[in-house]
Parts: sequence; C-alpha cells; structure tokens
Amino acid sequence: MDFLTLFGIAVALAMDAFAVALSTGLILPQLTGRHLFRFGFHFGLFQALMPVLGWLAGLTLREHIEAYAHWLAFVLLTLVGGKMLWEAWHSDDESPRLDDPTRGWSLVMLSVATSIDALAIGLSLAVLGVSIWTPAIVIGLTAGGLTICGMLLGQRIGQAWGTGVEIFGGLVLIAIGCKIVIEHTLLQ
Repeated sequence: MDFLTLFGIAVALAMDAFAVALSTGLILPQLTGRHLFRFGFHFGLFQALMPVLGWLAGLTLREHIEAYAHWLAFVLLTLVGGKMLWEAWHSDDESPRLDDPTRGWSLVMLSVATSIDALAIGLSLAVLGVSIWTPAIVIGLTAGGLTICGMLLGQRIGQAWGTGVEIFGGLVLIAIGCKIVIEHTLLQ
C-alpha cells in the first residue's frame, strides 16, 4: 500500500476524532495542556489498536476469502464511509455538556466510539495481505495529531465546520474503496 493511500485512510479515520475534539474544544471553558494530552493520546492509542485487532481477526479469514479481498475491502470501506456520511447528515444537536469529556469513562467511551471504524480497516488490510504495523502507527499518530488540532480549532472558531469534516472523511473512505477495486480490476 502506498503512503498516500495509507495517509488518506488515516485522515479519513481521524475525522470522527477531529469532529469530537472540535466540539470538545467548544464546550471546555478553558483548554489546558492536560486536556490536549489526554484526548490526543487516548484517541491516537485507540485508533492505532483497533486496526491491529481487526487485522488479527482478518488473518484467520484470509485464506477463505482471498479471491474476493478487493470486493470485501470495497464493501467495508464503503460501509464505513457511508455510515460516516449518514451520521453527519442525521446527527442530533446536543446541548453543551457540563462534565469534562477528557476524563474518566467519557474519555474511554469517546475513544472507543471514534475508533470502531478502524477495526473494519484492519480487517480489510488483513484480507488484502497488508502488514498492519506501519498503518497502525500512521493511523494512531494522525488521529492523535488531528485530535489536538481539532481541540485547538474548536476553541478558536466555534461551530463553523459542524458535520463537514465527517462528510469529507466518509467520501475519502468511499473513494479509497473505489480505488482498490479499480486497481485490482485493471491489474487482473
């Protein structure tokens, strides 16, 4: 897998984390280094671990579905991208939270919720026969960095972007799925 494709996947996966970080930056009365570290570290860690778990699950299935791997990757990426688009278009406006979402169970639940999509990516990479270690590191670092940027931006510009970042992330995943099918079809 080329680096541009990998980075595109990492950015697309990080859009949920970025959107959550943006909204968190909006609701925190004062953004501190601790907030940035906790959110960036946890979101990056979970985004890195979930594809590894998906990849490990996918290794056991690889022998059975290798002939259909490109279609499976396309379907998974399209489902994840479509889910991101659907959620962006059907999201409820929540009132500002009074607790600190960068602590305790709120932090863990947000970290898991924003990284579930990465599990499907890991499965797709296993099916395609791609080693997971470089993608996991790139995905984790990208998510951590974009989380910090999202919090800082949320603190600065307010609710200007809204669901636009999730829409962009969903479209990127669908485009990458199409690219995989086109490449496999043209190379066969």
